[in-house]
Amino acid sequence: MSAIDTTTASDYTAGEMMTVTAARALENGMTCFVGIGLPSEAANLARLTHAPDVVLIYESGTLQTKPEVLPLSIGDGELCESALTTVSVPEMFRYWLQGGKVNVGFLGTAQIDRYCNLNTTLIGDYQAPKVRLPGGGGAPEIATNAGEVFITLKHSPRAFVKDVDFITTLGFGRDGKGRDKVPHIGKGPTRVISDLCVMKPDPDDRELTVVSLHPGVTREQVQEATGWEIRFAADLETTPVPSARELEVLRELKARTERAHAGQ
Repeated sequence: MSAIDTTTASDYTAGEMMTVTAARALENGMTCFVGIGLPSEAANLARLTHAPDVVLIYESGTLQTKPEVLPLSIGDGELCESALTTVSVPEMFRYWLQGGKVNVGFLGTAQIDRYCNLNTTLIGDYQAPKVRLPGGGGAPEIATNAGEVFITLKHSPRAFVKDVDFITTLGFGRDGKGRDKVPHIGKGPTRVISDLCVMKPDPDDRELTVVSLHPGVTREQVQEATGWEIRFAADLETTPVPSARELEVLRELKARTERAHAGQ
């Protein structure tokens, strides 16, 4: 019996479940434009396990990046030191991204709504915000030009809102039709992975629908953590548990990163 069959819910955390599930979304040989934080963690786990030939590129211009530790930012020297080569930021966006050479954009966010619009700009009224967030960075361009977009974030009512306060990065617009008849634009978000479940846009109206619950998670838990009445697929599945190897590699990566950032 394989390790993936013997791992139980008590063997991993909700965060590890989220990262492993997000990592599995990447296929070997894909070219992935990686965001910092949870997307980077998942993308590098994929590279170190089932997808050794995935090509990871970062906004700072690094191509075929293979960091030993997770970067603190897009300017982290670890990215340049571990990349096959580095190009200028304009070349990265114009030639690689806008040129259609990126299969997947892997993003995080502060807020996401039912139509997969992302907000990393502000919370509250635009003229008098309660909180100012870091901003869009390259996410708006990535979401527009990548073949498809994967999003990963922790599930909470503050993060999953019916309508984002500000659309930093287009999902499917305020009505689900924001990409309709727009030329030279990617598919947009195709899956959202949280620490509770996996969601995908409905093929008809683009509203997020839960397609898989993580082991031990109930519909009620997902609803309580969502700011609108979320839909559940008729053929709702249970997300496969992480394998022992996936957990070992992930924990080693995070421990190595913690030691490096502590100067050890």
